[in-house]
Parts: sequence; structure tokens; C-alpha cells
Amino acid sequence: MRIRQTTLGTAATLAAALGLLVATPAVAEASTTSPAVATTSRTVAAHPLPPAVPSATPPANGSGPVCWFGACYDYVSGRQKTDAAGASILMQQSAPTLKPGDTDSHSLQELAVQSADQKSTVEVGWTVDLGLNGDLLPHLFVYHWVDGQESCYNACGFVPVSHAVTAGMALRPGDAARYAIVNIGGDWWIFYNHQAVGYFPGSLWSGGYTRAQTITAFGEVAHAAGSTCESMGDGRFGSAPGSGWIRDFQLLDAADSAQLTVTATSPALYDSGRVTPTAFHLGGPGAGPC
Repeated sequence: MRIRQTTLGTAATLAAALGLLVATPAVAEASTTSPAVATTSRTVAAHPLPPAVPSATPPANGSGPVCWFGACYDYVSGRQKTDAAGASILMQQSAPTLKPGDTDSHSLQELAVQSADQKSTVEVGWTVDLGLNGDLLPHLFVYHWVDGQESCYNACGFVPVSHAVTAGMALRPGDAARYAIVNIGGDWWIFYNHQAVGYFPGSLWSGGYTRAQTITAFGEVAHAAGSTCESMGDGRFGSAPGSGWIRDFQLLDAADSAQLTVTATSPALYDSGRVTPTAFHLGGPGAGPC
């Protein structure tokens, strides 16, 4: 699918974005009360998305972890192929368990919008990452790829616009929050609970990436090869009662209605449950306590 080059007028796109962002969710959204922390920059070596495959489909159920960049990654993913100016999701924030003292592993949930070839990407979500954040709380993060080239967390061209909601800030486990990515006037804007966090200028892609053709909402666990003690979500399997969730998936100015396809790379360790076209539960304990 070729990337659509026609961009909506700024005013029309902003109006549509605001309509998406204020949509009433199925559950109440709780705003964070945790203090902001210093923005941290780190390369992507421990944070890739699943590698692009010719069909651009999610990894098959039971296909096993994706191992590259010196580590292995397990996913529970909801993905849709479409053409859209952006998307939003409501996510539960959790504090998954990592191996004590391990600064290379992480556990996160995020929303990502990608080009048709999956080489240009904008991401927003929360991550528990001792090496990145210095603690085991969930933190808000943003990230981007340009033509398959890695960048860094919360910086590398990102333009912040808020002092109250900042990339890198600590979040409160158990809260629910809306995360959104919207292209407005050629720039990719990040929203958290309806508040603008900042944007990635379209000039980072030389103006060539203004719409997304692959939208993915997912949980990701990074771990050493052969070691999967890290948990996803709240540590409960997605198929179990009380597990973590992603819901109220919405598309902005899209060619199709919202329709997620949900898969898990290692369902014996991390799985999904209660799947609908716009929601799913996810999580798991990994191979056992760290």
C-alpha cells in the first residue's frame, strides 16, 4: 500500500482529533498524580517493534519470541491494516515485575502508528524499565523511527509543549489513561489523557510520512534469551480474571472501522482474553518469579 500524501487541513484535522480525544470511554479515566521525572534519552537497542514481514501481519500465535538487537521480545498485539491520520486507546497502567537489578529488560504497553512498510513509526505508551527510568514504576514514553533508523526515548527531535504532562514522567499503577497519536498539519502529536504532550515534527521524515497504514496496540516484554521471568501487565494472564487491558481503540479519519487482530508470540507465558474489535485483555507471569 502506498503512503497517502494528501494531508487534511490543519483546522479540520485538529477538530477531528479533538473529537476523538474527548470521546467518552467505557470506563472512567484516572489522571496521574505522580511527579514528573527528568526526561531520559537512550538508544533503541532494548526497544524494537516486531520486525516487518512481507505481509505486515502480526506474529502468529505461538511463533515464539522475536530475538534481535541482542535480546528477545514477547508480544501480545492487536493490529490493524488501514489508512488513518491517527489513533487512540485507553490503557490500564501497571507495574510488571522485572528481574531484580536487570537494567536491560523492560515490560511495556503502547500504541504505535506505522507507515505501510513499517519503517516509519511514532509510539506512545508506558514502560517499566530500570535502565531507562532508574526505578520500577511505569513511566510515560514517546519514541519514533525514521526509515527504519532507531532514535532515542523522549527526545531525538521530540518537541515538548507541556510542563504538566511530560515524556518520562512517572505514572501511577492501576490508573487508566488515554493515549493518542494524531497527525496535525504534518506533525505527529502525542496526547495523554486529552492533554498535548508534544510532537514529532514532520520534517524528521522530510514531510513524507503524514498518515499511518499499520496501527498496533500491544504489550511487550524484553528479556535475555532463554530467560522470561519478567511479567506483562499486572502479571495475570490476559485470559484470567482481573488482568490488564487495552480498550476503546479508535481511528481518526480512517478508511475502515476499528477492527483489531490479536495475537500472542508465546501464549504459554503471555496471552490475551476477552477480545473484541476494539479491546482485549493481556498479560502473563512469564516463566515464573524472578
